[in-house]
Amino acid sequence: MPRMADDVPSAPASARPASSRPLREALRRARIEAAERSDVVIDLRQAEIARLEILRDALAPVFADVPPEVDLFDVGLVPGDRPRLFVDMVSFVEMGRDRKVYRFLRDGRHGRSVAAESERVEPIVAAVTDYVARRLVERERLLAQDDREHRSSPDPAPVAATPVADPAPQPHAPPADVAPAFVAERPARSRWVRALAVLGAFVIGGTVGAIVVVALMVAAAKGMLPGIG
Repeated sequence: MPRMADDVPSAPASARPASSRPLREALRRARIEAAERSDVVIDLRQAEIARLEILRDALAPVFADVPPEVDLFDVGLVPGDRPRLFVDMVSFVEMGRDRKVYRFLRDGRHGRSVAAESERVEPIVAAVTDYVARRLVERERLLAQDDREHRSSPDPAPVAATPVADPAPQPHAPPADVAPAFVAERPARSRWVRALAVLGAFVIGGTVGAIVVVALMVAAAKGMLPGIG
């Protein structure tokens, strides 16, 4: 089949003129033009979101190089009254009051500060890239410091066994067959003492009574008692 005039083979990529742009650049230009037109045609807030989307696409290769185990960054475009493109929890990009100037802001110990500000995307991409690199280096230093402290910390000493003291000696208790006899002996002895005391009192009382009776009889015999003659 003869070749038609329109069947001209396309030139290879290396033979294309240098003035041609990749599709990514063409999409970026189209979005910028749409954002500039939206400043007049549609709501200005949509223009801010469109510009931040352009910046997000430009930062995509930067965050693609971040190691997957690093979870310091969470890039996301948050629409709202003030649309913001967050880089992490303490830094973000928003548009200025004229909605054409990018402002890279950071929250620190002394409040919020402006890290970079420009109408063009490239300076903001460079500032965010430097910020990401510093955060990665800071993370590496902290990990290395933790590793050194872990290696230098001595192993915990083994806990020595505490000797168990012998129980205190208990007082010697008398045998079971002796203690009851000793206890039973004391009430028997006390009963004998009471009986002897009663008997002694009885003897003494009887003796005194006999002496009194004899004295009275002698006195009566001698007439010493009045009324007895």
